[in-house]
Amino acid sequence: MFPICKTKKEKYTKQLGRPERGQAIILIVFSIIGLIGMIALAVDGGRAFLEKRNSQNVADSVALGGALARIKGPQSEWVDTAYGIAKASGYDNNGESNSVAVYSPPVTGRYMDDVEYIQVIITSYVSAYFGTVVGLEKITVTSDAISRTKNSELTQILDGNAVISLRPTSECENVHDMSFWIHGESTLSITGGGLFVNSNNPSCALIQSGSGGIRFKDKDREIKVVGGADIKKPQLITPFPPSTGSAPISYPPPFFMPQVGCHKPVIKSLDGLTLSPGSWEEPESFPPKGVRYLEPGVYCITNNDFIAKGDDALEGRDVIIKVEGGKIEFGGNTEVDLRAPDQGDLAGLLIYMPMDNHKPITLNGNNKSRFNGTILAPGAEIHLNGNASKYGFHSQIIGYSVLSDGTSDIKITYTDEENLDAYTMPEVQLIK
Repeated sequence: MFPICKTKKEKYTKQLGRPERGQAIILIVFSIIGLIGMIALAVDGGRAFLEKRNSQNVADSVALGGALARIKGPQSEWVDTAYGIAKASGYDNNGESNSVAVYSPPVTGRYMDDVEYIQVIITSYVSAYFGTVVGLEKITVTSDAISRTKNSELTQILDGNAVISLRPTSECENVHDMSFWIHGESTLSITGGGLFVNSNNPSCALIQSGSGGIRFKDKDREIKVVGGADIKKPQLITPFPPSTGSAPISYPPPFFMPQVGCHKPVIKSLDGLTLSPGSWEEPESFPPKGVRYLEPGVYCITNNDFIAKGDDALEGRDVIIKVEGGKIEFGGNTEVDLRAPDQGDLAGLLIYMPMDNHKPITLNGNNKSRFNGTILAPGAEIHLNGNASKYGFHSQIIGYSVLSDGTSDIKITYTDEENLDAYTMPEVQLIK
């Protein structure tokens, strides 16, 4: 038999078969590597994502905790507190699995060189399970948080507004549920400060009715209302319209209340005309009948009212009057001349009712009456009934709500020098 001769086509096909089988193996290997890479991305990437979320939460906590510790003091311990919070959360700054750095001022970003800010950087290292196949042994995760600390400042109360109603909510019909109501025929004539109404009622946070009005002597002063205003006679309000939609303040208000106390009883002079400062715990209202003069100092009326009515006169220079549980009432025929001290920690404070005293205050007097200093009653309803005095109130008047009535102009003049300055509340903020 003759040998079978292979055709050129058969030879060519055989030669092609060998490299095709080799290429398939290579493709399979690369496919396996790609699959492992996808698994690594899913598993190791997921673990890195969880670590990022956890370390970011811890960084936020450390930044806020350090800021709060710095506010509370002492200043030398807040950094240790910050590192302690991190350690308690599983980040012990060992340099191998994690590192923690606390800076003030921050070393990066827009707040560099500002000591009010604290920066916390947590770097953690996540071991890779499948990433080692492609040469990735560890994944580095970095979390960054910045907080701000704003210490207390001794400054004028609530931006130096002359008249302030603190009530955060109010109603339109019941007089005792209103925030600010001016009616009758009285006009608040205000110099040196603005008027602020904190109620968020959208239609009647401030109510004007009758012939009551508000006028500012300074063109740059405003009536600021958080909610809305119900004005019956716009021509009696200057400037008009009031600025509505203003930013609210918290209640209790964001400043420290004055620390006012008395350590001895009030003593009456032999002639019965003068009182020395101290604590008044007698069953009758303060001052007792016949008293015309208050010596300089602090008077604490613990369980009774402060009433000055009729044709009597009452004068006190460099006095502070704290009414803890009773009401305050000054009659329209009474000549009242009360002036706050101009020196000391409580300089500028004239009348103080603590927040838990919700009894009303009626501020009145005759045409010779004079008030100098802050009238601070954050829980009380203040009635401004007018006194037709050319001097009036050189005061900052702060109440839970303010109601104005009467038939005369009520002059209110505010200057920072004559009124109480208070410490603002410290602030702690998480910036990012």
